[in-house]
Amino acid sequence: MGARPVGAGADTQQIDTGSRDTRQRRWVLHIDMDAFFASVEQLTRPTLRGRPVLVGGMGGRGVVAGASYEARVFGARSAMPMHQARRLVGVSAVVIPPRGAVYGELSGQVFDTLRTRIPVLETLSFDEAFGEPAELAGATPERVLAFCEELRAAVREHTGLVASVGAGSGKQLAKIASGLAKPDGVRVIPAAEQDRFLSALPVRKLWGIGPVAESRLRALGIETVGALAALPESEASSILGGSIGVALHRLARGIDDRPVAERTEAKQISAETTYETDILNLAQLRPAIDAMAASAHRRLISDGRAARTVVLKLKKTDMSIVTRSTTLPYATEDLTTLTAAAQRSALDPAEIGPIRLVGVGFAGLSEIRQESLFPELDQTVDPDGVVSEEPALAVPDGPDPVVPPATRSFAVGTWYPGLDVEHPEFGHGWVQGAGHGVVTVRFETRSTGPGPARTFPAEDPDLTRADPLGSLR
Repeated sequence: MGARPVGAGADTQQIDTGSRDTRQRRWVLHIDMDAFFASVEQLTRPTLRGRPVLVGGMGGRGVVAGASYEARVFGARSAMPMHQARRLVGVSAVVIPPRGAVYGELSGQVFDTLRTRIPVLETLSFDEAFGEPAELAGATPERVLAFCEELRAAVREHTGLVASVGAGSGKQLAKIASGLAKPDGVRVIPAAEQDRFLSALPVRKLWGIGPVAESRLRALGIETVGALAALPESEASSILGGSIGVALHRLARGIDDRPVAERTEAKQISAETTYETDILNLAQLRPAIDAMAASAHRRLISDGRAARTVVLKLKKTDMSIVTRSTTLPYATEDLTTLTAAAQRSALDPAEIGPIRLVGVGFAGLSEIRQESLFPELDQTVDPDGVVSEEPALAVPDGPDPVVPPATRSFAVGTWYPGLDVEHPEFGHGWVQGAGHGVVTVRFETRSTGPGPARTFPAEDPDLTRADPLGSLR
């Protein structure tokens, strides 16, 4: 019998099934949403569909948090300085500030949809997760392909978003496969094909191989996964170091028995923002602390736990980081109490030097809450900014939260591009542009299709800020 396609997407695979039994004991899936942040913006703001969208900060320190595929054609990508991305895309670029609340809500909808078919999900971020469906144990590649397509269809039906899915015998193969499936596809790598598949890949494709390790291997003439797999284990360990070298050597040989498991609860919930212009005094710092405490508090409420320790993180312009903490005698979710604790840790920038980033984190998380006997004491901030003698608490390791940069373009003024607004006659919309005493609003939501644009005086009392979640209507 001839070759038969079992994957779709950017790189369609062929498998010669012949008369062999192609059932496989274990199948791990990696589900990855396509250009998630930009796709959410295009979903909830239909006018942006088909346009090169850049999500992130617009000022001199702004960074791209997400780029639509239309923007990626020009070379724009995540983590790139926004000024560089805008230069690449040109005048057609649409720059939108991130809306964490909307991404979080749709992320939850995506994962809820996936859990109807895969009860145990190992979520990695807003937009990707591993799963190991029990019903696929012993399944053929064709059955896995069908299952993955059913998942993608369910996600699209319930959320309007597109997911790509990779499948293999372990997490490593599944993640590589999902990358090959993008955009809008499925890639299945059967165990019988994985050695040949892995051997030709650049060694950098292996999970855990960074620039330093890649450079070290390249200097020794080891440029492919197959070349690394061909080394004796002891030599790989010597080159890459101890247990890490052994683990990477196993992955290069396609041995990946890491289980798929729900991630443990976060040890800290935080929010942070880089400012376009440096913070030079306490008068500027205190509102920034208030804003970050409020942002972190929204995540705390969504998490469902209370916090006992409040961490203030300040990054100075020389890139050094100062952290201070206050530990309360009880766990609370009261915003005023938590904010006051962060403010008590404030250090005067006039004394320690200019500050470029402010973050507030909540640790000591607990499901047990206790009201303070003397809340008026816990909610007091020394007007002179005297710091309590609590020892500094290092911010726990983990991925940085996705928080919009508080650049001048998005943080100053009543109206700014991307802001969600409401009008009693026209409904929910978003600001397309503002200046010279007027503001232009595009009125549309996820369900409306491209909406009309209308211009109002900036002082129009009927135009008000709105909850970003209104764009999901």
